[in-house]
Formats: sequence, C-alpha cells, structure tokens
Amino acid sequence: MPSKPAPIKKAAKKEPEKKEEKAPEPAPEPAPEPAPVEEAPAEAAPAEGEAPAEGAAPAEGNVGSEPTSAPVDLFVEDKNDNSVTIIWSQPETIGDSGLDGYVIEVCKDGSKSPVNEDLQKSSRYVIKNQTTGDRLKIRVVAVNEGGRSPPVTLPEPVLVKEVADRPKIRMPRFLRQRYVAHVGEKVNLTIPFTGKPKPEVSWTKKGAALDPKRVNIRSTERDSILFIRSAERDDSGVYEMCLKVEGFEDKVSLTLQIVELPGPPASVKIVDTWGFNVALEWTAPKDNGNTEITGYTIQKADKKTGDWFTVLEHYHRLNATISDLIMGNTYKFRVFSENKVGMSESAAVTKEEAKILKTGIDYKPLEYKEHDFNEAPKFTTSLSDRATTVGYSTKLLCSVRGFPKPKIEWMKNQMIIGDDPKFRQICVQGICSLEIRKPGNFDGGVYSCRAKNDHGEAIISCKLDVKRKCCQEEDKRHQTQ
Repeated sequence: MPSKPAPIKKAAKKEPEKKEEKAPEPAPEPAPEPAPVEEAPAEAAPAEGEAPAEGAAPAEGNVGSEPTSAPVDLFVEDKNDNSVTIIWSQPETIGDSGLDGYVIEVCKDGSKSPVNEDLQKSSRYVIKNQTTGDRLKIRVVAVNEGGRSPPVTLPEPVLVKEVADRPKIRMPRFLRQRYVAHVGEKVNLTIPFTGKPKPEVSWTKKGAALDPKRVNIRSTERDSILFIRSAERDDSGVYEMCLKVEGFEDKVSLTLQIVELPGPPASVKIVDTWGFNVALEWTAPKDNGNTEITGYTIQKADKKTGDWFTVLEHYHRLNATISDLIMGNTYKFRVFSENKVGMSESAAVTKEEAKILKTGIDYKPLEYKEHDFNEAPKFTTSLSDRATTVGYSTKLLCSVRGFPKPKIEWMKNQMIIGDDPKFRQICVQGICSLEIRKPGNFDGGVYSCRAKNDHGEAIISCKLDVKRKCCQEEDKRHQTQ
C-alpha cells in the first residue's frame, strides 16, 4: 500500500516567475534575450572561482534546490474498457524544497505525452478516454522547485481491458429446493449474480433453449429475471442458468412446479350394505393436478331431499364405512379428491343406491298373564277401644281393602245403625270412619264395622265407654289420692 503523501509545499511567490518563463516561449522575439548569456566574460572569469559557474547551471530553480527522489510502489489499482487507475507512494527523499506534485506520462504507439495538464497533488490518478486493446507504458515523475525527479515506471505495458472477475450466481434461499406456482399465475423470479466484465447469461430447460413465446429472460449486469406471464403445467421442469466470463462459468438449477386442482376419483362403488351401514370403495384420480393427493371428501344424499351432506373430509384411504344411516331411507354417495391447491371441482358419484331396510325389526309384544285383582275384604287397620265423655263427639277409624270395592256397614251391639242422623259414616279410599255426635249415657256399647263383597266379608269390633262428668271428677280424685 502507498505511504501517506508528504505535505505539498506551497510556492505562491514562484508562480509569477513560471508565468514569466512560459510567456516568452510562444513570443516570436525571445531570440535577443539569451544575448546576455553569450557574454563570455561572466562565464570566463576563472579568477573568481568556479562557484559562479556552478550557480548559473540551474536555470529554472533556486540556488541550492534539488529534485526529490523517484516515487515508489507504482502499480495498477483497477482498469476497465476505457480507463486505467494507478496508485503510487511518495518519494523516499523529498528535501527542503518540498513536493509540488506529480506528472503522469503515458507512452502509446511510440509517442510519449503527459496526461495531466496540472500537477497531480494526490498519489492516485485515473487515466481516462483510452481505447480498448491499447497497451500503455506508464510512468510517474515528482516535481518541485529543484525540477523533475527520476521517473518510476511500470515494469510491463498495461492492456486497457476490463479486469476479469469469476462469475458467481447468488441463488435466493426460497429457490434452492422447489418453486411452486398455480396455473394461471405470474412467475417472476430474479436471480442476482456477480462477475466482470458483464457476464454472458444463458437459460436452458432439459438441455434445450427456452421458448421465447412462453418464457421471457431479461438480464442486466447484476441479475437475470425469468418471467412467465400466465403459467401452465407444461412450464414445469428443471431450468438451468449458465453464467460465463471469458474462460470461467457458473451454473445453477431451478425446479419449477406448476400445480392446479385435481380431477375426481376414477370410480366409486357401494361394496356392501348392512343394518345402518354402507361400505364404499373408490380409485385414485387419473389427474392429480401435478402434485400429490392429500385426501378425499365423502358426501351422502337422501333420495327424498337430494341434499348433500359431508360425512368424511381429509380422508386418506380408498375405502370407508358410512354409519348412522336412517332406516327406510335410500342414499347416494359421492367422493371428491384433494391436493395442496384444494378440492376437485367435480366428484365421482355411485351408480347404485343403498336402501336401509326394516327387516328383522317387527315389534312383537310379549304375552303377559293378566293379574287377578279380585280379593275378599280385609281390614288393614283395626278398630281400637275408646272412652269418651257425655256431650263430647268422638270418632272411630279403620281401613279396609278388597276388589270389587266392598260395601261398608256400621253396627251397634249387633244392630245396623243405618241412616241414624246421630251418626255420620264416611268411607274414602278404603278409610272408614264413624263419628258419634255428642254421645249420651246410652250411646256406649260394642261398635262393629262389616265389609262385604262378592268374594266374602270381614268384620271388626271395638268397645266405646261413655262416662258422665261427675264420674270423671271422682276418678280424678281417686287418682290424686
């Protein structure tokens, strides 16, 4: 790498002198000016010594100024078809006079000429406006008040030509395995690359050139674009891109898959029908849409309504059993194919129908022996002996069962009471009661209840004791004593 350039000495006062030197050169009357130089006495004054002669030698520089040493490390940084970029390092020895700049000289076709009108301050220069194929001999001279330095020259002529850079295709990650598109979609794939000079790009499919009516290729200096306006399944395949720069090349493959909806299954049939179940079988579709089949959708329809209902979806096998069908109905079935694009537009329908019969389900009621509910009267709750006081009503209770419903009769001392208004007789749901309203001294005795039907009769009795009030008081006294 070139070293850091030395500080350039600014000689603003010397510029007018240079202009004065350049001015007399184009003028036609510079001839008389060297006349004083021809004065031999000044030069031929040996008595004064040789120093004046030496001081008169540097005509264009100050007394005591020396040019710098030659620049170092000159080399070509870059080049292309019409320019060459060179770079160098400053001279190792600059001196007290400093460094005013550099002159770049080019020798082409035997003629040498500087390419920079003004001194170049930096140690880098671009030689422009060259012709491709030219061979240039290049050298650099450093200039200061002491004059021109020895030149530094490139060892070999430089050929004006783009520097070759190996071609390299930068395949995007999403294109490295497989690119999938649907039928009818646009395909616009950009593949970047590098290489100098501009690489030559070519595309092939299965070793043959692409059809320009189907596939458009647009290439620039940095990328190549593959464009299909409306993709078709025939566009599927392996495309190969080749990049060439002089003797180097790079290749890459691109797999393109154009997919669409699959066709329906080839056939579907009813294999068996039993109970409330139907067994179906079908075959894979002939057209899978250029991609694998992912499943099937099975639907059923009742013959009465004709409406289709989905019973299975995303089903992977080629046979299925449809259950929970309604007895007495007749069914048809159809099957759709599925792939990653979607479900087929049409379906395979069964030619035959499946009828769910009612056989073997006739109802036969069991024969039961009728129960005989006839029963003779039977008392389930008996009468209890009771005691009451004159003037206070009392009630006798019992319960009875029997079928047919038994007839109830109340008796007092074996005599049927009948419809005597002093007594109130009630019999509800087998509960029988006899109310004796305000009994007197003579209402005591043995009371009986008799139940009778066609199958027999039953009778129960109890004793009722009616006491006077005074007797009650005497009893209480005896109990307290």
